[in-house]
Formats: sequence, structure tokens, C-alpha cells
Amino acid sequence: MPASISGVSLWGRAGFARVEIVGSVVAQRLQRPHSWAMTIEEITARICAFRDARNWMQFHNPKDLAVALSIEAGELLEAYLWKKPEEGSADKVKEELADVLAYALLLAHHYGFDIRQIVEEKIRKNAEKYPVDKSKGTAAKYDEL
Repeated sequence: MPASISGVSLWGRAGFARVEIVGSVVAQRLQRPHSWAMTIEEITARICAFRDARNWMQFHNPKDLAVALSIEAGELLEAYLWKKPEEGSADKVKEELADVLAYALLLAHHYGFDIRQIVEEKIRKNAEKYPVDKSKGTAAKYDEL
């Protein structure tokens, strides 16, 4: 199981956060202004801390996380329903995309997946299935190239 979150505290000008990750080989203390890019681990830790403060982990089994992710993806599609692609609401897309990403990160966290590793593996597999010389400029599926 991945590292557990011991606490999140905010102080000063709401621009700094401290997250302690306990249970890993080396406990980490992260202190960054929000204007800096957060790592995937930091984002996941914040989502988990939010969940844990509300005792919601009991509802976050893999099946329900996958269902929630799918529902939020459906809500993301609503931003474009009956509209031209350019008419989709950016605010609605931002809101629903955040939900999709949060559930995806929680599901990956549950299984202890390394997000970078699984995305890199998928890019590698897709590169094999969709070689540039055969797939460039076409939307055809790999078995139709």
C-alpha cells in the first residue's frame, strides 16, 4: 500500500502547505508556494488528505472509484452535448476534468501504481501499435492501418 498521509497544514498566507508522507523509506516534507508546479505525488497527497479528513476512504474501493471516474467523465461530456466543439464551456470542462483526474489518481494510489511509469508504458505500447509512418494524419484504429 502507498504511503499514508499524516497531516496537511496550511499556514501564513495560504500560499504554503506542508504535507508529511509517512510510511515510505524516507519521510518527506514538502514546502512550496502554490505558484510552483506540484508533483503528481503532492497532488495525490492533497486529495488523500482531503478524503481522509472526511473519513471517505471507506467508500473509495476500486470499483466505486472506477464508477465515479466514469460518471465524472460523462459529466465532462455534458460540457459539449448538443454544441459545436468550440462552444463547450471551459469552466465546466475545468471542473469536471479535475474530478476525473482526482478519481484517476485515487484509483492509481489504491493500487500503488506509479503514474509516470504506467503512462510511459502506455505511450510505448501506443507507439508500437501506431507507428508514425502508418498512423500520421489518420484516425484509423491500429488494426485498420
